[in-house]
Amino acid sequence: MTIKTALWAGTAALFALPAAAQDLTVFDYAGFEDPAFHSTYVAARGGSPEFAFFGDEEEAFQKLSSGFRSDVTHICAGSVPKFVESGLLEPWDTARIANWENLNTDLTGQQVAGEGEVYFLPIDYGSTAIAYNSEEVPAEDVASLDVFLDPKYQGRMAIPDNVDDAYALAYLATGTTNWQDATEAQFQAASDWLRQVHPNLRTYWVDPGELSQLLASGEVLVSWAWNETLPTMVEEGFPIGFQREAAEGSSLWLCGYVNMAEGPGSEDAAYDYVNAMLDASATQPLLDSGYGQANAVAMADQGEEALTASGLGQIDAPVLAQLPMDGELRQKQAEEFERIKAGF
Repeated sequence: MTIKTALWAGTAALFALPAAAQDLTVFDYAGFEDPAFHSTYVAARGGSPEFAFFGDEEEAFQKLSSGFRSDVTHICAGSVPKFVESGLLEPWDTARIANWENLNTDLTGQQVAGEGEVYFLPIDYGSTAIAYNSEEVPAEDVASLDVFLDPKYQGRMAIPDNVDDAYALAYLATGTTNWQDATEAQFQAASDWLRQVHPNLRTYWVDPGELSQLLASGEVLVSWAWNETLPTMVEEGFPIGFQREAAEGSSLWLCGYVNMAEGPGSEDAAYDYVNAMLDASATQPLLDSGYGQANAVAMADQGEEALTASGLGQIDAPVLAQLPMDGELRQKQAEEFERIKAGF
């Protein structure tokens, strides 16, 4: 869940890195290569690591399964079981994670990390809610997720081209706030709701940059969006509203790094990198880009006003946490989402 810049730009940057900095390959969403996010790594090793990029985690999984090698890979919580079961990972040594004791315990529970061994190291998190043009869309129209069914906005709405975000929205809209326990009936209700929404959509947006352009041009007035859209559009002077307290609620996503078992680079560099991402020096740069940091102590120092400005403040509404779910259910959702997008 991230700002996906053009791949050629990130690739071109690799050739400018000092050789010492390329002891590590990070497989990531484009946008996370920002040196401000890992400044202590740069200071210690003379430059950023090498980055390779993917568009979504299914693409990442297929490439890694087919022989592409990285040292650490950035995935979100929903993908953890699939990656762990694949045998592609080795556990993290939490004794080497400098801020392990400072991490938000809500983000490091056994549901994500697994019992005994920690395969998933939480790094960044954010919210997904209704972003809307506050000059053209009255606040009362976005008081419910049923706005996506409102014929008034037909052809001027969008949701992410991302199965986890789409189903988080649909589950909330149909009364389910914990998708880990979703029944067949709840899955069908969410799928039916997405089918009803499909004809109303202008598009399924792929990255926040695309969504920002759609909002700025007026093509889209209402969208299910990641919270990074809020500070981005505010900075551009756009009249953006971000409704996290719709009657049915909003969702919370969590992402982090996994340690690849056959990484070609330095294991020491891998720990230097994730420690840099969790260091207090990265908190403000991440927050400025709309990402919460798993380092709870550093985040608390930012204050509630700064968190609210980034779409991460406290709310009084249901929250669906996008935690790992049963692999079979996730596969069913992925297949159904493709059919829905195709109009079936």
